[in-house]
Amino acid sequence: GLVEVENPSEMLLSGRPENAAGTCVTCVMEGARPVMAEIQALIVNSSYSTPRRTSNGFDYNRAAMLMAVLEKRAGLKVSSCDAYLNIIGGLNLDEPSADLAAVIALSSSYLDQPVGDDLVAIGEVGLTGELRTVNHLDKRLSEVRRLGFRRCLIPAKRRSDLHIPDGLELISARDIGEALRAVLRR
Repeated sequence: GLVEVENPSEMLLSGRPENAAGTCVTCVMEGARPVMAEIQALIVNSSYSTPRRTSNGFDYNRAAMLMAVLEKRAGLKVSSCDAYLNIIGGLNLDEPSADLAAVIALSSSYLDQPVGDDLVAIGEVGLTGELRTVNHLDKRLSEVRRLGFRRCLIPAKRRSDLHIPDGLELISARDIGEALRAVLRR
């Protein structure tokens, strides 16, 4: 029969590598419930004339768009690299709130710099590199803190009455350049 999974976020995050480049956690909404998900990325120099792109659990076209934004707005030369993006646990992330974590994971792999195990990134990325807020941010931040994360990267523009859980440091950024400088010391 069916067995209830009381805390899917904990299950999906178990076994995370420590201080590994190319990984970032985000919080998405599955219905009315916030769920944490780990995004892993691998960027390597391509030995092919047309670099490979693979995306498991993340929309392929959205991943390609985010890589183009990274190249144009952050100056990371990812177009000549093979790129692999994977959502751990078989989840399919189809909401834009996972954009920022995907950008952080891709950049972390490209620069070979880990972002730290205590960071979560939540936000939509636009074509100009701007970060846009997402719905249910209060619920997401509560879940982030409940699972023991201490830092959360979010868009600078947000509701003024946002409740910030005790012990959670918010890192605000207006665009991907600010976000990368804040978490990757770039």
